[in-house]
Amino acid sequence: MKRQRKDLVEFLIRSSHQLRAPPMVKYTALSLFAERFLPSLATSMKQRNQIGSWLLRSMEESNLQLFALISIWISSKIHDSRALSVKCLKSLGDDLIRDQHFTAKDFVEAEVVFLQVLNFEIGISNVAFIFLEELFIQFKGVAKVGELMNFEACMDLMDLLYEKEETSLLFSSPCSLAASILVTSYVVTVPKQQWEFPVLPWVKFVTSYKEEDIGDKVKDILMHVFEPRN
Repeated sequence: MKRQRKDLVEFLIRSSHQLRAPPMVKYTALSLFAERFLPSLATSMKQRNQIGSWLLRSMEESNLQLFALISIWISSKIHDSRALSVKCLKSLGDDLIRDQHFTAKDFVEAEVVFLQVLNFEIGISNVAFIFLEELFIQFKGVAKVGELMNFEACMDLMDLLYEKEETSLLFSSPCSLAASILVTSYVVTVPKQQWEFPVLPWVKFVTSYKEEDIGDKVKDILMHVFEPRN
């Protein structure tokens, strides 16, 4: 499942980019799918007779890819003034999902199943991206060195953390994770000779998290980012 999870996260991210989904749509979809839907599947599989959908009879990659697209669809309905259409999603699914052809009706059924797995709880107030964006704006407002930082790098770090279930657990504390990603981006993108801004004390001041706790999370993030990949 670990390798499958990585492939599914990459599929969701790639699909979001092809759909030109705004970052908020992408990260809400990742939150719904990777943080909540996938971990709930074991329970849902045991209860599949209650849900009664063929989509949960087996965890084929094609079915899970469909649910990844559904998470983007639901997120788009939450955030976009003009939500993505089922026609648009089906067209992308036809291009990207190789082992199964899904109809528009399948997409509608999959949306219902997805929401049933989540018990229709789709609150999105604790998405780490929200906190990261706010912190980044504040940081650039107080630190000249913030001009050297790239928000795209922050988002790239967040994408990588969704790859593994172990690192995705960091998202259970989204504000703390956002602060840690900001500090990690500072360490990675700002030249060491220009590290004059006290980034850890500033993060402690604006978030009330201990410097030691943020430092530990930064180490975890760096270990994941720079570990060898197959």
